[in-house]
Amino acid sequence: MDILPAIDIRSGKVVRLSQGDYERQTVYADDAVKVAEEFVSAGARWIHMVDLDAARSGAPTNTGVVAAVCRAIGSRAHVQFGGGLRRREAIDTMIGAGVSRLVIGSAALKDWPWFEQLLGDAGLGNDHLALGLDARDGRLAAEGWTESSAQTAVELAGRVRGSGLGAIVYTDIARDGMLTGPNLPATADVIAATDVPVIASGGMSGMDDLVACRQAACAGAIVGRAYYEGKIDLAAACRRFQD
Repeated sequence: MDILPAIDIRSGKVVRLSQGDYERQTVYADDAVKVAEEFVSAGARWIHMVDLDAARSGAPTNTGVVAAVCRAIGSRAHVQFGGGLRRREAIDTMIGAGVSRLVIGSAALKDWPWFEQLLGDAGLGNDHLALGLDARDGRLAAEGWTESSAQTAVELAGRVRGSGLGAIVYTDIARDGMLTGPNLPATADVIAATDVPVIASGGMSGMDDLVACRQAACAGAIVGRAYYEGKIDLAAACRRFQD
């Protein structure tokens, strides 16, 4: 199981939001490159980056920061990126910035045929794409979690069975940034619905949560606030959980 430490960027700073609320923000660092270097030194093979400004606006905003992180870590680790990837131009921009895996969320939710076209694009490769499923009370959310949908995570996870996608990133919005533990029953339902590797996100609070994620057959776990507030030793987690 991969441990993916998170770097959420807003106005160039490393922040975390509580339950996806842009009014409940904590700033943890000014230098994303320094944070990324710390992650790689601890043994992380993947870094999960989100452009929060782009997630809300739909247009790449902190591309320079993401590119700087990709240059700094080079071949030592990979960047999984989400936020504002609603047009092919934005996808190409982030590939050019050095991103290895692109998380498509809102655009897939709102225009599934467009997402299916991406899956058939030989220039991208399905293993370089991930489906971002962000749920609140069982229903998917979009536009930086500001809009709700009638669709469920299990429904969309089933649609990509056999697609060869690199991952599904499943986030329980109510748990995100709250240190209350991931929603493992809901995550397990997503895992059961598909053959795509599922990465759990939202609420990691300590090593016990990571143990539970591995027991649930998660392919990865995203660690955010728990790392920044000293509740998870990233180096120890990487040694313990990464094969």
